[in-house]
Amino acid sequence: MSGHSKWANIKRRKAKVDAQRGKVFTKIGRELVVATRQGGPNPEANFQLRMAIEKARAANMPADHIQRSILKAAGELEGVVYEEAVYEGYGPGGVAILVEALTDNRKRTTADVRYFFSRNGASLGEPGCVGWLFDKKGLLVIDRETQDVDADQATMAAIESGAEDIRDEGDSFAVVTKPGDLDSVRGFLAERGLPVAHAEITRIPRSAVPVSGPELEAVERLIDLLEDHDDIQAVYSNYEEAPRGA
Repeated sequence: MSGHSKWANIKRRKAKVDAQRGKVFTKIGRELVVATRQGGPNPEANFQLRMAIEKARAANMPADHIQRSILKAAGELEGVVYEEAVYEGYGPGGVAILVEALTDNRKRTTADVRYFFSRNGASLGEPGCVGWLFDKKGLLVIDRETQDVDADQATMAAIESGAEDIRDEGDSFAVVTKPGDLDSVRGFLAERGLPVAHAEITRIPRSAVPVSGPELEAVERLIDLLEDHDDIQAVYSNYEEAPRGA
């Protein structure tokens, strides 16, 4: 898992979300629509929708906004049609970047993504050029800053739950699962007294590329620009900050 503590990255993203409430509501609303259309409007039978609803509630999205998005997707209200798009390419220092978007205008989104890449020393590639470098996984975070968690207890619980891996990141434990096991593992950990601070389906890089100086600044600037775009739902990269003096 590249970069700094995954929990530190998530908390930084959450802080950014808090500062851009309207923008994040737009992004989550699109997730609700797509999840409903793919798996139906019943969250009990649609795991993707259940995760989107949890994300909406965590962002303090009003309940009527959540319901309206689901009704639109179910065809009970008129709404915009979104399609999924994935962009792949290389950033400064050979860093791999994978972008997931939900858009009602693919031409516009593609042009914007291409512009962000070209202005920050990066280049878009062909579909699949970096996708193989990332594994789709479930990720659960046990926060050690808000609750004293015994390392042995957390490790044993993760093993017994069927998780694939657990990693000590200092301020947290990162528990990695198969995507379809995320919900069951979270429930198991909660039963063992290990409440999960965050859960998501994500893409984890198989290896990391260290960058520093101007290259690091350019990569982080590019990722910030991409994440700020209304159409872009997630940005994944395999960069990590190179140790000082390396």
